[in-house]
Amino acid sequence: METLRETTQTILPVKKQKCGDYSYDLYPTHDLGEGTVYVGYGSLAERLIEEKLVLADGYQGVRFDLFVAGLKDELEKAGKSIRLIDVSIFLKPSEEIEKMVAPYLGGDDPLFGFRTSLELGDFFDVARMESVRNMSDFDGMTVIYGPGAFLTGLEGLKLYVDIPKNEIQFRNRAGSITNLGADAPEHHKKMYKRCYFVDWVVLNRHKKAFLPDIDIFVDGQREDTITWAEGDCVRAGLDGMAKNAFRVRPWFEPGAWGGTWIKEHIPDLSREAKNYAWSFELIVPENGLIFSGDGNMLEISFDFLMYRGGEKVVGKDCYAEYKDEFPIRMDYLDTFDGRNLSVQCHPQLSFIRTKFGEVLTQEETYYILDTKDNASVYLGFKEGVDKDSFRDALNDSYRNGTELDVNKYINSETAHKHDLFLIPPGTLHSAGKNNMVLEISTTPYIFTFKMYDWLSQDLDGKPRPLNIDRAMDNLCFDRQGDVVKRELVCHPSVIERGEDWVLEHLPTHRNQSYDVHRYTFSSRIHCETEGKCNVINLVEGSRAEVRTANGGHYVITYGETLVVSAGAGSYEVINESGNDEKIIVAFMK
Repeated sequence: METLRETTQTILPVKKQKCGDYSYDLYPTHDLGEGTVYVGYGSLAERLIEEKLVLADGYQGVRFDLFVAGLKDELEKAGKSIRLIDVSIFLKPSEEIEKMVAPYLGGDDPLFGFRTSLELGDFFDVARMESVRNMSDFDGMTVIYGPGAFLTGLEGLKLYVDIPKNEIQFRNRAGSITNLGADAPEHHKKMYKRCYFVDWVVLNRHKKAFLPDIDIFVDGQREDTITWAEGDCVRAGLDGMAKNAFRVRPWFEPGAWGGTWIKEHIPDLSREAKNYAWSFELIVPENGLIFSGDGNMLEISFDFLMYRGGEKVVGKDCYAEYKDEFPIRMDYLDTFDGRNLSVQCHPQLSFIRTKFGEVLTQEETYYILDTKDNASVYLGFKEGVDKDSFRDALNDSYRNGTELDVNKYINSETAHKHDLFLIPPGTLHSAGKNNMVLEISTTPYIFTFKMYDWLSQDLDGKPRPLNIDRAMDNLCFDRQGDVVKRELVCHPSVIERGEDWVLEHLPTHRNQSYDVHRYTFSSRIHCETEGKCNVINLVEGSRAEVRTANGGHYVITYGETLVVSAGAGSYEVINESGNDEKIIVAFMK
């Protein structure tokens, strides 16, 4: 039997299971109301039974063969004659597609390419696709299916089948899907690079163009069933998020440095994973949003929210600058009983734009959620380190497989709970063993130039690729010695006090585009969005309630992230734990 996905993670269940009042919620839902989210091919067949033409478009990674087989079976049970047309028959030959996408894939580079300017229509033979319009009449129902079905230009019911990007990667690893227009699967890391720089870019442009016209949204991630909802209902749900708040669906992955903290503190996660190295807590290029109705769950990709109401989500000024790119991310790096992260840096803004076609670069901060055993963070250089000697030492280590004399070149700072370390672009850094880091950053997340990886191996038993030359093009060698302590170690200051609360400013670096506040409170606080989205995380305490001025009501527990949209205007956070709590609030400057 074919293996559809390779992972220890559980597929999104159809029904939401109630978790404990103080438990981290793996499946945060946004309720659409009764009778809104339907389950199964039978219910969808009943909805479509009177249709003559159905255009079933969707994301690459959906197994449309399974989808149309399940739908066809139910329609035929109801006495409907079905004609199926796979839109992939109109794709250009795979060899031609390979040549077309090659300029965006970085050649032999194992990690990086350039964000494509292609459109989905470029993958199709337009003349051949137009031939579908001349097909003879058919008394039953015609279903044209696959990514690009809407491009036929035919007037029929528009159905969109979505799939989360974590599930795409699990299927890549299993070799059960291919890249867009490819004949066969390749190594999953190569497929991911193609997804990131080509497939997801063109498919996102496509779904944005047709978002207003989608009649039905289908969650196609499960092998044996589907959930679905009417298009107007989903769009209304997105509008509600844009004027209130939301949590995305987080997901978690093992890795070379992975630790034990996440396993111990999030009991609903699979125990089978070797470790958990990071969380996609809020890394929106790959997160989903879960709607619910009658307890049934329907997941769609986060991009739809920005395409529907991006200006209300992030605010007028931010949207004018970055358009559909959601600017802030939060994720966890768990090194408890694990390993050090690689010694790395991130690209300068001009570099990432010219070399990779990105809008934002990675401007990181490490918020230390927890530590043990004298944990440390590697940050900047020791006083007096010069570029040439450091490069030579890195290259010697790489060529000879020998340890780098880290203490000779790299500054380290002792990490304490609730510290904040600043990592603007070009800053050398690494999280040492026994840290639980809440990483706050601007959104890109794959653009890490590793220089030294402690001679460790990835989970596949192979060394992870290094990018010493790119790092040297971006490193700031003036960030060393006392400059690190003065400019890269955050020094909080009190902004305001109330009877039972304190608001602190945790200033970020002058080269970082977002800022951080921290509230310590025992009852409740009132916050104004001031036309910006507020990304909040409960970093101390067990449970808090968040209420927006527009009537939104949310509960967050320890470690959970909630985005309050700019359109909310204001919100209250109510302490439900009985002890002092802390939240951090990240927002664009």
